[in-house]
Amino acid sequence: MNNFTSLLAMDLVTETDLSAALATNVLTTNNVWMMLATALVFIMHLGFAGVETGFGQAKNTVNILFKNTITPIIGIVSYAVVGFYLMYPGFEVPGWFSFDSAGWSLFWFSPADADVSPDYASGGYTYWTDFLFQAMFAATAATIVSGAIAERVKISAYLIFTVIFVGLVYPLIGSWKWGGGALDAMGFYDFAGSTLVHSVGGWGALAGVILVGPRIGKYVNGKKVDKPGASVPLAVIGVFLLWLGWFGFNGGSVLSADPGLVSLVLVTTSLGACAGGLGGFFTAYFAFKRLDLGMLLNGILAGLVGITASADVITPGASLIIGFIAGILVVLSSILLDKFKLDDVVGAVSVHLTCGVWGTLAVGIFSTNPEHSFVMQLIGVLVCGATAFISAFLIFYVLKKTVGIRVSEEHERDGLDSHEHGIRGYTIVYDE
Repeated sequence: MNNFTSLLAMDLVTETDLSAALATNVLTTNNVWMMLATALVFIMHLGFAGVETGFGQAKNTVNILFKNTITPIIGIVSYAVVGFYLMYPGFEVPGWFSFDSAGWSLFWFSPADADVSPDYASGGYTYWTDFLFQAMFAATAATIVSGAIAERVKISAYLIFTVIFVGLVYPLIGSWKWGGGALDAMGFYDFAGSTLVHSVGGWGALAGVILVGPRIGKYVNGKKVDKPGASVPLAVIGVFLLWLGWFGFNGGSVLSADPGLVSLVLVTTSLGACAGGLGGFFTAYFAFKRLDLGMLLNGILAGLVGITASADVITPGASLIIGFIAGILVVLSSILLDKFKLDDVVGAVSVHLTCGVWGTLAVGIFSTNPEHSFVMQLIGVLVCGATAFISAFLIFYVLKKTVGIRVSEEHERDGLDSHEHGIRGYTIVYDE
């Protein structure tokens, strides 16, 4: 900056040159942060894989890892084919449905026209960075469903569901807020996706859990039967990877490298996670009379989900309250699901749906922006929730009546690894 000022004083550069150089530097800085945030969100898929594999039974390890590996692949491709243009159609008048056919053509057939431009996204980042960052969010919504219905769902049914849910349902709902649609015009607020990502995925998970049914032997004579996970250490690693990825999930949602706002978001995100862990820990202790590691871990994730809608418009003190309540809710929600014999292997419904709803409503309570209304937040939750749940239920129901969504009893009892994949997740080979 000082060098440019000196050169300007000596008439060696013009004000236009200086402005162009500054714009380029800002674009580069913002874009680098957005690409780093994209990478952090991508690593969350490894976190989901660790959590789901750790909480799942050893005999289904390969099956769970297979789903968690192919989900981001399907998610990114589906989002590229149709989701991106459905979610960001550029509503001429804010509404409920639109499709950007011009953008679709631009992406696939005229990439040179989508080059770096200071006019795109107000000079925040490039067209390609925008797509990839948003695609990571889309794939995350599908991964939430995977963990809830693990250990008994057919791979084929899950893959078909993922293509439709990520390609059509998720971006349609997202367009209503992030794409400039009707909910955005009405004043609904969801900073990084407590509803648009987490609750949408959670509603899909709930629909799947209802229709696929509980695992064999999970509920006997009205009582819950614990099915020990394969690897507690792997579950812990998965949670910490998710926490790390959330810095990109929330921090990247600032959509620039604004130092003040990004740093605030990272602080509220971390405090929300910590408070969620404490809420889960204390509530589980009072409920189960033990130091429950699983609920401590899900409490951390609950706090992260809860803070995601409001991370940029609340104080650090409010983030502690939001996170702590989310930690309490995740335990109570898990207990309630078991009462209704809804078998969620990893607690995805409680973490992402229950706490996603709470986090979205919390905007109307704790936001520092007086324009944010609790009533409007509730309307957004109801509209998005009804759309996501009904859509997911219909998809799973049609699949259940056609190709089937559940593996055979024999395959489930023996484990999906040996029947569907031909290998085991944990193998010890002894030399003879």
